[in-house]
Amino acid sequence: LHVRLELVPTLQNIVSTVHLGCRLDLKTIALYARNAEYNPNRSSAVIMRIREPKTTALIFASGKLVCTGAKSEELSKIAARKYARIVQKLGFPAKFLRFQVHNIVASVDVKFPIRLESIASAHSHYSSYEPELFPGLIYRMVQPKVVLLIFVSGKIVLTRAKRREEIDTAFRRLYPVLHQFRKVSPIGAPATSTSATRGRGGR
Repeated sequence: LHVRLELVPTLQNIVSTVHLGCRLDLKTIALYARNAEYNPNRSSAVIMRIREPKTTALIFASGKLVCTGAKSEELSKIAARKYARIVQKLGFPAKFLRFQVHNIVASVDVKFPIRLESIASAHSHYSSYEPELFPGLIYRMVQPKVVLLIFVSGKIVLTRAKRREEIDTAFRRLYPVLHQFRKVSPIGAPATSTSATRGRGGR
């Protein structure tokens, strides 16, 4: 079963890290940098934001920088470089070392409701479904190593990927399973998402 061409997961968030290669005085950064805040009682990092690309960085005294919020791997790298330059301009000998993407989050809507309990039963080795605790089914794919959150409405969240290609591969491999376990009405027509979401999962 081929995935319809319009069904492409949309990247929602990239989490990346880079090492600046020097120790940092967080109070100095918070004092002189724009859009930066530092509350040592709540966090061991300076929180800094930039508008383009719209991202947030956690900057640690060790020189480690965590960048979140970018919508692509390239934008995450661009943002991390901007944060590094801001730190450089404050007088620190910051470098740009070992940039790495740690997590890519994406989402997609397959446009049909899904029988979550049936997937949990048929794919028990990969699935975890406890509707009393969480409304979605957690599907842990082995290859690629991606975690998919599947909701009865047909909405899917993909996470734990390190590259965009892993997101696309995981969705292509799971789509036939989703289609196999789609909810259908008694007369054989697909049920509407509205009626399907009234219950939890369904059989």
